[in-house]
Amino acid sequence: MGILDRFRLDDRVAVITGASSGLGAVFATALAEAGADVVLGARRTEKLEETRKAVEALGRRVVAVGTDVAKPEDCRALVDAGMSEFGRVDILVNNAGIGTAYPATKETPEQFREVIDVNLNGCYWMAQAAGAVMQPGSSIVNVSSILALTTAGLPQAAYSASKAGLIGLTRDLAQQWTPRKGIRVNALAPGFFTSEMTDGYAEGYLEKMMPRVLSGRIGDPQELAAALVFLVSDASSYVTGTTITVDGGVTQT
Repeated sequence: MGILDRFRLDDRVAVITGASSGLGAVFATALAEAGADVVLGARRTEKLEETRKAVEALGRRVVAVGTDVAKPEDCRALVDAGMSEFGRVDILVNNAGIGTAYPATKETPEQFREVIDVNLNGCYWMAQAAGAVMQPGSSIVNVSSILALTTAGLPQAAYSASKAGLIGLTRDLAQQWTPRKGIRVNALAPGFFTSEMTDGYAEGYLEKMMPRVLSGRIGDPQELAAALVFLVSDASSYVTGTTITVDGGVTQT
């Protein structure tokens, strides 16, 4: 197998959560470009349809399912849809997530739990469902954040805690499943990328953060998608249990 061939995903099936827009939609088209058929999950089914059409335009097969990852039954249904449609699931991208910015003295238990339920618990339910049917050589990628490793000037206790927990979950699933099941589990920790989350930041916030970014700019979502393709493909066949930061150097400052 040549080097570039290792990045191909032909004959593989990828399940992607949070695929209705933003980075999830970019991930879906990137994996389709690399040759994968895809199973799309998200709560916003009308937006999910747009991603489905984008994948089909690339000539790949696709199934889209309304999914709330905070509900274990929805997670199982999404994986079941992939098995029913394609007969296999080789890749899971745990991308679904929400963010809040409540001061710690004002955040309610309900607000905190909602973030944990989606960002951390939802990834676990998805991994459980996918891990039950995946064959050796499969790959799971949990989308964490640099806020699991550093702070960024916003009150984001729930978000940071959920993303830090996701890195711990990644390590543990890797030590459970890589030796016994042959399933690799890794995490991506993105920095500042153009997305719906950054669209909601206060005016001037990203400019204020730029001195911490060694590359001096916001990331292009395609740069993050390229790292994802590496982690889910045979190019990273000797990589498991690790977290790759794609942040322009923020965590080095």
